[in-house]
Amino acid sequence: MIIEQLPIINLLLFLLMALFIPLLKRKPFKITLILGFVVLGLVFISSVYLLWYVNNVGIIIYTFGGFEARFGIEFVVDPFSALFTTIIAILAAIIYIYSSGDATDGIEKTEYGRYYILLFLLLMSMFGILYTNDIFNTYVFIEILSITTCAIISIKKKKDTYTSAFRYLMMNELGSLSYLIGVALIYMATGYTNITLIGESMSNAFQAYQLNIVIALGFMIIGLGIKAAVFPFHIWLPDAHSSAPSTSSAILSAIVIKVYILVFVKVLFRVFNLEILNEMSISTILLILAGVGMIMGSVFAIAQKDVKRMLGYSSVAQMGYILLGIGLLSFEGLRAAFFHILSHGLMKTALFLSVGEIIFYKKTRKVNDFDGLGFIMPVAMGVFSIAALGMIGLPLTSGFISKLNLGMAVLDKNQTIFLVILIISSLLNVIYYLPIIISAFLKNEKYHYRLESIEKTPRTMIAPLILLGLLIIVVGIFPNQIMVFIESAVRSVMP
Repeated sequence: MIIEQLPIINLLLFLLMALFIPLLKRKPFKITLILGFVVLGLVFISSVYLLWYVNNVGIIIYTFGGFEARFGIEFVVDPFSALFTTIIAILAAIIYIYSSGDATDGIEKTEYGRYYILLFLLLMSMFGILYTNDIFNTYVFIEILSITTCAIISIKKKKDTYTSAFRYLMMNELGSLSYLIGVALIYMATGYTNITLIGESMSNAFQAYQLNIVIALGFMIIGLGIKAAVFPFHIWLPDAHSSAPSTSSAILSAIVIKVYILVFVKVLFRVFNLEILNEMSISTILLILAGVGMIMGSVFAIAQKDVKRMLGYSSVAQMGYILLGIGLLSFEGLRAAFFHILSHGLMKTALFLSVGEIIFYKKTRKVNDFDGLGFIMPVAMGVFSIAALGMIGLPLTSGFISKLNLGMAVLDKNQTIFLVILIISSLLNVIYYLPIIISAFLKNEKYHYRLESIEKTPRTMIAPLILLGLLIIVVGIFPNQIMVFIESAVRSVMP
């Protein structure tokens, strides 16, 4: 059946696009953009169809080469992987459209082709991570993702980008090595790398090789925590965000670090099981990391003068929100975490792309230079404000639903202290987001003219921002439409 081949076709489309770009000789940028639109459109349609299929017909299992799952590589498309590949496809398409207008954001013309090669390889690796049902094959895709992410950060030929990329590479290779050690220890204890087979044999393996399993989980938590920028393993992220092109920053914050946290979810709930996790008190460890991250990420964000570094530290705090939902080890908690992955993806993409348009037009990224920008860039600052208010948790935004779900999940587990932390973190968000909105729309000292030249930027930059602003509001008003798919994804991870 062709439906069973769709996950492979999606990966091949990304790979073939990356391989085809170097062959272009004439007008490579325009041809690349057109072909990229086609590829992303096809992958989006395919992902939506897969999402419908696995929720209404059944999961798809594809084993390469006809080998048994024990010996071969297996792809599994279920409500979990189908949902998040669809979300990635949507966000990637929006960022791609924006990039066609903002291609000069510090990237030399000679690097345009290379940038899009890296982008499609990066997308291929993320889809592979979500589709694969093998922990070692996951490591292979993680390495591809790490290398391409490092390259996409350093593509601007500046000293600070090289420094940031080197720091990213060193930290993320430590993360990869930690994850690989965990894979090796699990293989030693179970004899499998297939996630389904490991899950079936994990209870017996834990009884026989308890130390191996505990150490393996410890290494995996640290390794994936580094890659997902979970506090205190976050030190690479603010520099990477501030140095990279705005589109790369959006991809990093909205998509890449979320993929690593989704790998973490697969490891916790499919490789191990709730009984083992509870016996090792993993919930307590994760909740402490989440609570500290929610507060400290926001505290560091308040101190930043560079808006992209501020957004970077904000992402550290938001990863704490997601980890809080996961750490509760409950259906409600995981549902809240999955919804926040979507919500934060929309909001952080909107924030970084809005800032990218401001940098494109005004050549400034200092928080103090935002005075009066709302009068000459109403679309960019309007969408920035919607996303920022969503991060604070204002009603009628997706961020409000995220925090409401997290609050209810916390109360359901009688973890009242984390509800207090959630409220404190939201108040800290007010401290660093609200002054920017106020200065942009209520101050006019820096720019003494109003509405003389509105939004002097390409339409391909403005349209994605408007779409993101609408999606943040629509998801906030009609959350139940997407919650059906999220609950199905949770059930597939936590039966």
